[in-house]
Amino acid sequence: MPCPQEVPSELMFGKWKFETANDSPVFIAFRSSTKKSVQYDDVPEYKDRLSLSENYTLSIKNARISDEKRFVCMLVTEDNVFEEPTVVKVFKQPSQPEIIHPANFLETGKLKMLGECIARESYPEGNITWYKNGNILQPIEGVVVMSLQKTVDKSNGLFTTTSSLQYMPTKKDANAQFACSVTYYGPSGQDTIPSQPVIFDVRYPTEKVTIKVLSQRNTIKEGDNITLKCSGNGNPPPQEFLFYIPGELEAIRGSETYVMTDVRRNATGQYKCSLMDRSMEDSTSITVHYLDLSLTPSGEVTKQIGEALPVSCTISSSRNATVFWMKDNTRMPTSPSFSSLKYQDAGNYICETNLLEVEGLKKRKTLKLIVEGKPQIKMTKKTESNKSKTIVCHVEGFPKPAVQWTITGSGSIINKTEESKYVNGRFSSKIVISPEENVTLTCTAENQLERTVTSMNVSAISIPEYDEPDERNGDNREKVNDQAKLIVGIVVGLLLVALVAGIIYWVYMKRSKTASKHVNKDLGNTEENKKLEENNHKSEP
Repeated sequence: MPCPQEVPSELMFGKWKFETANDSPVFIAFRSSTKKSVQYDDVPEYKDRLSLSENYTLSIKNARISDEKRFVCMLVTEDNVFEEPTVVKVFKQPSQPEIIHPANFLETGKLKMLGECIARESYPEGNITWYKNGNILQPIEGVVVMSLQKTVDKSNGLFTTTSSLQYMPTKKDANAQFACSVTYYGPSGQDTIPSQPVIFDVRYPTEKVTIKVLSQRNTIKEGDNITLKCSGNGNPPPQEFLFYIPGELEAIRGSETYVMTDVRRNATGQYKCSLMDRSMEDSTSITVHYLDLSLTPSGEVTKQIGEALPVSCTISSSRNATVFWMKDNTRMPTSPSFSSLKYQDAGNYICETNLLEVEGLKKRKTLKLIVEGKPQIKMTKKTESNKSKTIVCHVEGFPKPAVQWTITGSGSIINKTEESKYVNGRFSSKIVISPEENVTLTCTAENQLERTVTSMNVSAISIPEYDEPDERNGDNREKVNDQAKLIVGIVVGLLLVALVAGIIYWVYMKRSKTASKHVNKDLGNTEENKKLEENNHKSEP
């Protein structure tokens, strides 16, 4: 504290004192201007805390609340005494306020002690304000109730301010932040210190029950697992529920989840859950999709060539399903129909169906069709220009017949043969010979069903001849027959044209002879004319 009075030149000494409540002064420090000595009075509360400089500035260290006094600087000369007072104010910033004794939880509709906000060791005393989500809480009777209490520590004179808050919450107060602050005065004016916010568990009863189906897919099919979850919107949420399952006569008591494994189509229906007191409930519908496929016949089926085989693939499903057929891994444009079985009808058939709207729901059934037939043989021959003869044995049958060539009479077996590829139950065996004399060849075809034998006479002549068209494979047979029919038709047509032309010519010649008779009557006898012509030739030199 500087001495407010200007130091006079004739100063003898200076003193500091402070005033008490009864206005009696208490001297605390003395300094002589001549001796340059400093003396401090024996005042216990200022022992070892004072310092007086040469310009009579008084310093007090370790300030206390009790230092808030009126101090006076005295400057004494031979003729006069000068006094100037200095009033000292002492401030102490409070500690950061904190909310103590917080409630474990709050309940809607109930006024309950939320907590106490305390700010310690301030001077002068501070004031406490409560906040919710940053907004100041104002007292509301029966809803927001505050009480303020201030205490002072007699040993140091510092104040502790405590404010308690009673609060009746609503559901909206869930996760709300409550805080408090202390406002105090310091050397620079008013200031505020906030506390850390606190969130309280606000409890409220369940007002709505919700049931949900927990599934990895949007649709449910047979064989899936279903988990039902029932929940209430209260806090704390209810832990037990009653589940109402289709087909069950009594409600099932359980926790918030109910699991059904490997469900079947009869699980389709309406599911419900409720609180234990059945006061409120919720429901949901579940559809368990299914797909059944029946193929008649199925498995491995053996039939004889030419027989009829009705095939049916029927489905039963929870929704419209698509059906398609495969044969030997190739998709068929239409369903198979066999009124007269052929060898090419044999194969592996698959009838497959699926529900496009239900992931993973598809079925398939297989039919392995075997078409059997006794061996059928037809022999053809052809003489080439080099005198060799090609003999072909056309064979049809399933299982594939074994073919053997022999020469009738001698019984010799011909091993040098050439076989075509076995396709649709047909193939051919071919030999090439150049016989020196007429022979009879026998072709024998045999499978598990029957043994068939056919013979053909082969002459030794070398004139090119074609016994029958050479059928390279079974698929060309109809083409060969059609070509033969076309040739026969052309020949018959030519013969008819020639016959008509001959008739027309005969009619024409008959008419010509009749006309000649009439001409001879007019021009003379033909014999006479011939004689005249002969005479004319003779008379020429």
